[in-house]
Amino acid sequence: MSKRTLNVALIGSKFMGRTHSNAYLKAPMHFDLPVDPVMHTITARDKADLESFAPRWGWRNHTTRWNDVVNNDEIGLVDIGTPNHVHRDMAVAALEAGKHVACEKPLANTLDNARVMLKAAKKAAKSKARNKTFVWYNYRRCPAVALAYQMARAGRLGKIYHVRCFYLQDWAGPDTPMLWRFQGNVAGSGALGDLCAHSIDTARFIMGDEIREINGAILKTFIKERVVLAGGAGGEISGKGAKTAKKKAKSTVDDAVLFTAEFKGGAVATFEATRLSTGDKNGNRIEIHGDKGAIRFDFERMCELQWYDATLPEAEQGWSTINVSGPNHPYAEAWWPAAHAIGYEHSFINQVADMCFTLGRKKPVVPLPDFEDAYQTQRVLEAVTQSAKHRCPIKLSQVK
Repeated sequence: MSKRTLNVALIGSKFMGRTHSNAYLKAPMHFDLPVDPVMHTITARDKADLESFAPRWGWRNHTTRWNDVVNNDEIGLVDIGTPNHVHRDMAVAALEAGKHVACEKPLANTLDNARVMLKAAKKAAKSKARNKTFVWYNYRRCPAVALAYQMARAGRLGKIYHVRCFYLQDWAGPDTPMLWRFQGNVAGSGALGDLCAHSIDTARFIMGDEIREINGAILKTFIKERVVLAGGAGGEISGKGAKTAKKKAKSTVDDAVLFTAEFKGGAVATFEATRLSTGDKNGNRIEIHGDKGAIRFDFERMCELQWYDATLPEAEQGWSTINVSGPNHPYAEAWWPAAHAIGYEHSFINQVADMCFTLGRKKPVVPLPDFEDAYQTQRVLEAVTQSAKHRCPIKLSQVK
């Protein structure tokens, strides 16, 4: 008996385009999926780039017109891996055309656009096709983060008191050109939406709780102007090697963000994100402390979860390191023998697998964020922005 297949169209062929493509290629090889993704069509603006990208990454077709794939009856899932300002139009069009939609994070560049996307998602979910939505908060799919979620659900942390999140990178120095990530009308925000959105989602996910109030926030732009691109975006996330013009343009996003918050359950939290933390390449870290136990996670040591069991006799208490690659750990059975490490790309492969499980009416390993879930993180981003702008606390009840 043949499996169901799902024709996928991906919009975007740069950093996330490569990452998502690799995930669709690899997921059917490592997971026994109820629905197999078929890499039907890749679409992006650069025709010459697409002609080499499509065969290299396994796409059967390519086009420069994203509307073509949205309205193609053969397509079942539209995956949006583009800059934030076009998420709304693409997602709404795809949902109205009866497609399932996966979208990169954050959900949109503004709360208003995210709200429109959520409304379209709710309508599509009630349609005959019952279309699903997914958002690429991929760090949920790291086995250590998934294990932390399972431990929290089992009550191992107890009542949570304190959360610390910080996401530190250093690629956005003065020599980095004016990429779309530094344009407020495109990105929406800088380190806040690019990095801190991940931290907010991870904290909400593990704790199973929502932020009630932003107590105070700082959004800081250190590099006021950046040299303008002359053509192409260069390589890597930093635009390395891009051609630039002599003129400069104003950067309209934050380089760094810090804020404090309180969760509905009473826990207090600190969040920090920056793209100017010299020496930090991808320092995505979270600590959660409860009355029964505590966890620490650092993405640069992706396959480890630090665990403190406060229920042990005092003489036996101390931080321990769980190598999250054993036979009973999340996603481990799809990968390699114990202590044979996996990496960044595997979080995306794990997400494709969980999306296919969901579309095949099976439970994902751990919950996936949909547009409703991602909208809650978008509300927090807006509350942080308003808190920094007005120099005052902002209750999430004020942000609809």
